[in-house]
Amino acid sequence: SNRHLCKAAASGGQLPEDWAALAKKQLKGQDPTKLNWRTAEGIVIRPIYTKDDAAKVDREVSGKFPYTRGPYPTMYAQKPWTIRQYAGFSTVEESNKFYRANIAAGQQGLSVAFDLPTHRGYDSDNPRVKGDVGMAGVAIDTVEDMKILFDSIPLNKISTSMTMNGAVLPVLAFYIGANQAELAGTIQNDILKEFMVRNTYIFPPEPSMRIIADIFSYCSKNMPKFNCISISGYHMQEAGADAIQELAFTIADGLEYCRAGIKAGLTIDEFAPRLSFFWGIGMNFYMEIAKLRAARRLWAILLKENFKPKSEKSLLLRCHSQTSGWSLTEQDPYNNIIRTAVEAMASVFGGTQSLHTNSFDEALGLPTQFSARIARNTQIILQEETGIPRVIDPWGGSYMMEALTDEIYDKALKLIQEIESHGGMAKAVADGIPKLKIEEAAAKKQARIDSGNEVIVGVNKYRLPPDQAEKEKVDVLVIDNTMVLEAQKARVQQTRSKRNKAGVEKALADITEGCRSEGANLLALTIEAARQRATIGEITDAMEIVFGRHVAHDRLVSGAYLSEMGKNEALDSIMARVREFATAEGRQPRILVAKLGQDGHDRGGKVIATGFADLGWDVDVGPLFSTPAEAVQQAVDADVHAIGVSSLAAGHKTLIPELIKLLREQGRSDIVVIAGGVIPPQDYDFLKQSGVAEVFGPGTRIPEAADKVLTAVKNRQKPAH
Repeated sequence: SNRHLCKAAASGGQLPEDWAALAKKQLKGQDPTKLNWRTAEGIVIRPIYTKDDAAKVDREVSGKFPYTRGPYPTMYAQKPWTIRQYAGFSTVEESNKFYRANIAAGQQGLSVAFDLPTHRGYDSDNPRVKGDVGMAGVAIDTVEDMKILFDSIPLNKISTSMTMNGAVLPVLAFYIGANQAELAGTIQNDILKEFMVRNTYIFPPEPSMRIIADIFSYCSKNMPKFNCISISGYHMQEAGADAIQELAFTIADGLEYCRAGIKAGLTIDEFAPRLSFFWGIGMNFYMEIAKLRAARRLWAILLKENFKPKSEKSLLLRCHSQTSGWSLTEQDPYNNIIRTAVEAMASVFGGTQSLHTNSFDEALGLPTQFSARIARNTQIILQEETGIPRVIDPWGGSYMMEALTDEIYDKALKLIQEIESHGGMAKAVADGIPKLKIEEAAAKKQARIDSGNEVIVGVNKYRLPPDQAEKEKVDVLVIDNTMVLEAQKARVQQTRSKRNKAGVEKALADITEGCRSEGANLLALTIEAARQRATIGEITDAMEIVFGRHVAHDRLVSGAYLSEMGKNEALDSIMARVREFATAEGRQPRILVAKLGQDGHDRGGKVIATGFADLGWDVDVGPLFSTPAEAVQQAVDADVHAIGVSSLAAGHKTLIPELIKLLREQGRSDIVVIAGGVIPPQDYDFLKQSGVAEVFGPGTRIPEAADKVLTAVKNRQKPAH
């Protein structure tokens, strides 16, 4: 049937005449189409749908092509989705304790968060990463750490999901162990989206794709229960992608990975059944349900058309979902409990296979035991109290949902075809096309929030009075970076002292040679290095000799924020102040937006850079993964008035004071330092005592931030020269 390539609504998207007449009367003669809602994706959601809008719906059922209603026939009626909790922090001992407690409390699968040095292939004793060790995940240096992390956890019964892409070879090698055939779970292993949004890459695109193919090959032969990739749209949504972009770019990534597997000599049926997907679930309830339904249909049809698999299992899109982290607000944070519950329901109605629910305090810092329990219980209540799992795809046949699913399908297919005509996703990523589209969408969304056109309760509407907000501050988890750093350094040094030096050197040399040889399987070679107790940094270095390290080249989106904001009094006021400053100083105010440490999440920094530039500032965007010394040198060379440090990974208490100290040593205390991002409110005073002029949390309006930064710049102590 070609119905999936047709327009969704038989009625042409018109409101039914009889209803329109009644509505017009109630609206006192006004046009009923004013009740239409135009989403960020350009989809018009009408207030009423009829059977004409779903006239082309086939008699689909779950477990049957094209799998719109679910990949399995019985879905949750037989077995609900797997409850996962994405966690990992501090030491491996603390993370192991946390995992075991969660399993005892009803968690059904593990989802491991690694710290940023691990993601980027650095050992914990590398001086470049001293502010990041153990802060936004658990530190893993050798197989000895992995043994402690999973101590007393039956890995043949508990499935494990690992969010790892850059250092995927050593991390997977440390995990695999002896009983490979019994291991169930997923390694993310999705490097294309790293080049687009999350940025925890190590090697350039071409060798990175070779690594993925080697993992496909090894896992298909040795790990039949293990998913060798989780193709992730989640991080695209977190970076600002709308639902169509997230869906289209993720499916296009999947097609590219299929081509990589075939290029490596595998048949589509040897690895496609072990592919899985990972979606972000935001606050547009209907859109998120329809997105998951359309995703299964897209994948099944495109895989069938392009790769002609013989096994039906190759056509199934199985997925994990996670509620949005970006939708969580620092202001009035208990509202986040409701947001997460709504997003979890959308994910379940969409038919996810496993789900992680974010904790309400994650816009402030790392989740506490208390907040993680609420997040986990949200899923347990949905499973065991609501009756929701007892009906398979209850939205099937809904006039609105079927029409929306079709429209999302059509729009996503069109964008996928654009990517394919460009030469596929690897080529598009190398040319920066998806990245720019996502950054533009992020800037426009921020403008809609800042203008009040998109409501965020507690942020731009129904705000708490300042005195009440102060009373309701939430305690967040605090990690002692110094303690974790010293513990990890001691363990990795102890491991190095006890191992067979010659065995390690040979294993690392074999990896380097394997990188030069197309016939070698790099995962197999890395497993041997892990057995010899090579570290994650040593294994990465051995590959870097041949592959090198990837360095991104950024372009700044221009005009997107201002065009979406439209006419706005606050904008006019701050732009007038910028012009006054330029007249008085002889140049525009200039800011360096810096990312310190190994945190690659750059949505906040990019949105600030775009917004400030649109308001008349000169903006320099620093390279990712800068040290404080490198950021200071760039700021001094560019003679900026301010440095804005964007932090989402809890390294602010180490890295920002070091940056301020270096500015003073260079005689440039006149350069104003501001900070923004996920920074616990109780750390604000510490940062200000260290010399930070302003701290901006999630939810800050750009005009407000620009105004305060300009005031700080005008009040700065100018250098003697």
